[in-house]
Amino acid sequence: MAVELPPRVLPHTPARPLWFCRNCGLPWPCPSARLLLRCEYDRDPVGLSVYLCGLLHEAVADLYRLNPHDAPAPQALFDRFVGWSPRNRRPA
Repeated sequence: MAVELPPRVLPHTPARPLWFCRNCGLPWPCPSARLLLRCEYDRDPVGLSVYLCGLLHEAVADLYRLNPHDAPAPQALFDRFVGWSPRNRRPA
């Protein structure tokens, strides 16, 4: 008797150098990745911002190397990688 295995679930991580989500194919960080990152860095919003800024730097390098004349605009990349993160949180 054959045992049926559950389907393999891919994490919502970036497929580089194109920076699309490995799971859903949306531009990374996709909504699911954002939610997971917010949960992971719930008590460290500064750490999340630093992490996202590092990824933004890597994404800019990858995307502009692949297509220097038609890469996303800098503001669009900032909004995509950093602009959604929690900011200006006041201490409890």
